Amino acid sequence: MSDSSYNVTLGRIISEFKLEELNYVPGSHDIEIKTADINRPGLQLAGFYEYFGPDRIQLIGTVEMAYLASLSYEQRYESLKAFFSHKFPCVIIARGKQPFPEMVELATAYGIPLLRTHEETSRFASYLILYLNVELAPRITMHGVLVEVYGEGVLMLGESGVGKSETALELVKRGHRLVADDVVEIRKVSNRTLVGSSPDIIRHFIEIRGVGIIDVKNLYGVGAVKMTENINLVVHMELWDTKKQYDRLGINDEYTEILGLKIPSLTIPVRPGRNLAIIIEVAAMNHRQKKMGYNAAKVLNERVMQEIERNSMRNSNN
Repeated sequence: MSDSSYNVTLGRIISEFKLEELNYVPGSHDIEIKTADINRPGLQLAGFYEYFGPDRIQLIGTVEMAYLASLSYEQRYESLKAFFSHKFPCVIIARGKQPFPEMVELATAYGIPLLRTHEETSRFASYLILYLNVELAPRITMHGVLVEVYGEGVLMLGESGVGKSETALELVKRGHRLVADDVVEIRKVSNRTLVGSSPDIIRHFIEIRGVGIIDVKNLYGVGAVKMTENINLVVHMELWDTKKQYDRLGINDEYTEILGLKIPSLTIPVRPGRNLAIIIEVAAMNHRQKKMGYNAAKVLNERVMQEIERNSMRNSNN
C-alpha cells in the first residue's frame, strides 16, 4: 500500500532540530510542511516576489540580516511587512542572530512562527533539506525482510513460510545486521535511492515459527540491528520448482521495480539442504564486485568465447 501525499508538522521539526521559538503563534506546532524545498528570501526582502513559493520554510542568515540592517527603520518595516504578508509556514533565523523588534512584531501579527538556530546557515539548510526529503518521500510498505550484509542493503521477498526470517536470523548470527522483519517501509528519498526501515511497533523483532517472537537487539546486542538502510539488492526467495529453469550463470541482469526505481535483483530457489545465509552473503559480495566493475559471469563468458575462437582458428589452419 502507498500514498502520494505526505507532510511533517512544524512541531516535529522544532523538536528534531531543537529550534528556539521567538514568538507565540497558537497552533504553530500543527502547521504542516509539505515540500522539502526551503527558501533564502534575499530577493523577496528586496521586493522581488515573482516565482516565490509561499509553501516553503524561509531561512534567514547573515546576508539577509545584514541587508535588513542597512535599511532605515521605515524601509525595513515595509520590507518585512510585505514579506510576512505572503503567509508562509515559518521563518528560521540561523547563526543565532538577534531578530529586529519589528520582525518579531510583524511575524506575530501575521501568525507566522519565528524560530532560531545557532547552526551555520548553509549547514543547517543541508540538514533540514535532507530531513524533509526523508520525511516527505514517496513510500510503500512491502512484506519482506531487510538486512545489511557487508554494507549492502538486501531486501528479501517471498511467500510466507519460505524462510526469510530464519535466513535473517542466521545472517545476524554471522555478524550482519537486521533492519526490518515481516513489514518493510520503503521510501524514495531521491531519484536514485530507496531507504528501508521497520515500523516502530515491530522494530528489531523477528517471528520464528515454532519459537515465537524474539527481540534481536536484546539477544544479540545493538550491533546486530540498524534503524534504516539503503536498498541495494532484492532477493526473491521461492520454493524450488523442478519445472522451472533458473539462471545458472548470472550473465543477464535482472531488476525489480519499486517506486519507479529499478533495483538489481536475484531469484533464489529454496529447498532443504541449501544454506541460504551463505548464498545471501555471496550475493551481496558479488553485487559489490559488480558495482566496482567486475562481473565474474561475464569474465568467464569472455574466456569461453576466446577459447572457442582459438579452437576455431586451429581447425581452420588444419
